[in-house]
Amino acid sequence: MAEVHDTQYIRTNVVLYAALAANLGIAVAKFVAAAISGSSSMLSEGIHSLVDSGNQVLLLYGQARAKRPADAHHPFGYGRELYFWAFVVALLIFAVGAGFSIYEGWLHILDPEELRNPTLNYIVLATAFLLDGTSWVVAVRAFNAGRCGASWWSAVRRSKDPAGFTVLFEDSAALLGLIIAAIGIWTSQRLGDPRIDGVASIAIGLVLAAVAILLAREAKDLLIGESADRNLVATMWDILARRREIVAINHVRTIHTAPDAIFVAISADFDDGLMMGQAEALIETIEVELKQALPEISSIYIRPEKHADAVRQERPRHTGDTGADHSRASKVATDGN
Repeated sequence: MAEVHDTQYIRTNVVLYAALAANLGIAVAKFVAAAISGSSSMLSEGIHSLVDSGNQVLLLYGQARAKRPADAHHPFGYGRELYFWAFVVALLIFAVGAGFSIYEGWLHILDPEELRNPTLNYIVLATAFLLDGTSWVVAVRAFNAGRCGASWWSAVRRSKDPAGFTVLFEDSAALLGLIIAAIGIWTSQRLGDPRIDGVASIAIGLVLAAVAILLAREAKDLLIGESADRNLVATMWDILARRREIVAINHVRTIHTAPDAIFVAISADFDDGLMMGQAEALIETIEVELKQALPEISSIYIRPEKHADAVRQERPRHTGDTGADHSRASKVATDGN
């Protein structure tokens, strides 16, 4: 399991470092081109790349902080600190990236400035598209490695690692922004109306605002505490239901304490014929079995509780289940027989 986590960590770091290297170089080139040509959309793109560079630094910092071991103040570790920095990234994209782009575009519309040397802008945009495109391909390949056949949006919703999908969203926004900037510069030059370049800057800002809202929503859900994947929870129910000593499963509650760590709380009605020592041994055996089957589980709490007195939860189905009662799990979960 440690090897799987290390592989995922290395893969995410490759994505972050690739994006950081691309964005730093692109930001410098865009600022130079904006200063020479006077293009508002190019200046917005420079700010965009600079913000993205800062975001990658924050995510790398968040990853390092999240890997700290548990202590007395944080007994479940620091894994969720990464979610905090992902939320900060979303705020920066919205406040700095989107806000500045829209503001700069509006100023350019009010006080338009003729474009100078637009050829330089095209060269910089083409180079930026190549570098951002390379970073985007790296991010897509890393994201696809963990998608497991799910749709893109479903994979984003299910992902507990914001570093991977944040870079993917940022690079996608960057490519779209470059296209908008190129169209704005070309149209402005073609029609002789520099205000169009300002409109393009506002459009780039709106794209960034949309991406920021999506990222903030995902980060918020992770910060509040998301449950484990439905298939994983259903597997826990199946393992518990195979135990004849368990009369009924009341609920299985999970929460991610880190992208690769899950806390599990189980309430189950045990056979009344079990002695105290037997129940303790059974609970220990169940914990070992669950952790062996699902290494993502970091902590387990199992509470013996009468089915009639407990808060009950419906057993989740595996993705693709037809609803047929093909195991003992459904019966144990519903009526305790």
